[in-house]
Formats: sequence, C-alpha cells, structure tokens
Amino acid sequence: MAVQFRNLEVTPRDPVDRWGPEGILTAIDRGGLAEWRRISCAVAADPHGPVAGDLEEALELAEDAGAARVLQLALERARASEAERVGWRLREYVWRANMTQAEFARAVGTSPSRMSTYLSGSVTPSAVMLERMRRVAEEANGS
Repeated sequence: MAVQFRNLEVTPRDPVDRWGPEGILTAIDRGGLAEWRRISCAVAADPHGPVAGDLEEALELAEDAGAARVLQLALERARASEAERVGWRLREYVWRANMTQAEFARAVGTSPSRMSTYLSGSVTPSAVMLERMRRVAEEANGS
C-alpha cells in the first residue's frame, strides 16, 4: 500500500520539494523505498537546498531509525567533498582486494600511514596512484 499524507495539502505524487518536513517525516516513518529514493534524489540534486533542510528537520523526529539512518547517510554523501568521495572509492578498493589497509598499501607501493591519509580524504592520490590502486583491487579480486 502506498504512503498517504494526512492533514497536508500535498500528496506523495507531488514533487518532494513541496512535501515540507511533515511530508518527508511521513515518508520516512510510513513510506517505503520509492519515497526514500525520491527524497535521496532531491537531496543529491541540491545538497544544501530546501529539501535537504526539510530532511534534516524530519530526521530529528523520525521514529523509523533504519530509514532515518539511510537518509542521513544519503544527505552526508550528497554533501561530501570530492576528496571524501575519493577516499570512499579507495576504501572500496581495499575491501574488494580483501586485504588489510597495510597489505593494500604495500601492494600499491606506499606506506600504511600515507594510505591512511588517502582513505580519510585528507590527501588525494595522484592519477597514477589511483590507477595503480584500481588495478591492484581488480587483480586481487580476479576481475
């Protein structure tokens, strides 16, 4: 059954930017994947815009902790810097390679401390190092 908004002048079929905090809260607590995806897409399109602000407000009141956490992560991901995004990609490479960070660092020819700075996003690796990391992850994974 599709979510319904009660006591609101908007419906779930309206654009998310018209829902306001109350509609978003309803979607978090009583909606499903379709509504959560629409919220996430709206936030990704404008990470500091009105929907993002409404989502922040709704997250403080949400009862569905799981849905709230997923949408909180979507908000954080939308607002992340490029360096943080590179760090996420590198953590995925380490995970796919099924290695510890120290093992992965040795495999790509850097120190564990330097690898840590790459993974945290505080230092961005060169294009050559990024390519080496991708290749090591693929080779270790058998891709």
